[in-house]
Amino acid sequence: MSDNPWNEPETGATSASETPAKPLIEKAQEKGSDSREWKLIEKSFNGLFIEQRRARRWGIFFKGLTFVYLFALLAIVMGGKDLETGIHPQAHTALIEVRGTISADDEASADNIITGLRDAFEAPNAKAVILRINSPGGSPVQAGYVYDEIKRLRALYPQKPLYAVITDIGASGAYYIAAAADEIYADKASLVGSIGVVSGGFGFVELMNKLGVERRLYTAGEHKAFLDPFSPADESEAELWQEVLKTTHAQFIDQVKQGRGERLKEDPNLYSGLVWTGEQAVELGLVDGLSSSSALARDRIGAEQIVDYTPRPEPWKQIIGELGVSFAKALGTQLGFSPAAPMR
Repeated sequence: MSDNPWNEPETGATSASETPAKPLIEKAQEKGSDSREWKLIEKSFNGLFIEQRRARRWGIFFKGLTFVYLFALLAIVMGGKDLETGIHPQAHTALIEVRGTISADDEASADNIITGLRDAFEAPNAKAVILRINSPGGSPVQAGYVYDEIKRLRALYPQKPLYAVITDIGASGAYYIAAAADEIYADKASLVGSIGVVSGGFGFVELMNKLGVERRLYTAGEHKAFLDPFSPADESEAELWQEVLKTTHAQFIDQVKQGRGERLKEDPNLYSGLVWTGEQAVELGLVDGLSSSSALARDRIGAEQIVDYTPRPEPWKQIIGELGVSFAKALGTQLGFSPAAPMR
């Protein structure tokens, strides 16, 4: 006697027209049994069978998820060993990216950039270091940290040159960093410069008066609330803030002059905050030539292979995040939610 009471193959899908309980219904109808009772039995059997199929699918899904998870952990362990050694067997050009706003809370923070620079300079087979910049600038403090660290590393490793390559834009604080490099390169259409300092805000005093809003502000210290947008402007405070900006600007100019030296041309607009194309920047001495990272590695450095030393988020965090997204998508699919169609 077969262990399968429905005479159905152990594998394979059952169509809607051939349910597991159908043979039993047909036999019951031949014997003249009450078809309504057997239909209820059929529904029960079919419900059971559907639940079994769902359970089987979920089992396969979670087994697959476990396999992916274990594979990811293995990749972290194997990859982590290579990262810890920091050794690349062939001569290469080290690359560090400076991308986006330079800020303590962003990817282009001083901590991230400095970590990459230290790893690159310490790598025995890195013939040179390229700082590839695509940034509109940002915090002068963060840029200053990176500038000072570049100077320190260049003194420690005088045989290893550092080149800055500006792609789309290298302005303000980003150019501040680039000025510390041995040489700066850009594309003919890159935007370069913006050697200046800016601070802006809004004043809402007149608007508040029109709306009948009363400002209540309590401070201890004569100028504690200076630059408050909801209080009238104070001329003495505006002058004070302008002095702060001038001082920061002077520091910026001094660092650029130290980094670029006699290569800078005399131009009254050089430190005015204007930006220039890469082609114009060559004429002004802001950059040394027109080139890209790959061309520089091949033709100038002589180590065509480029190895990226830019610090990335910890691999386990990336993998967990990706697994979380994959799990959510798979769960949505199992529950019948299509990512292509929004829920209504």
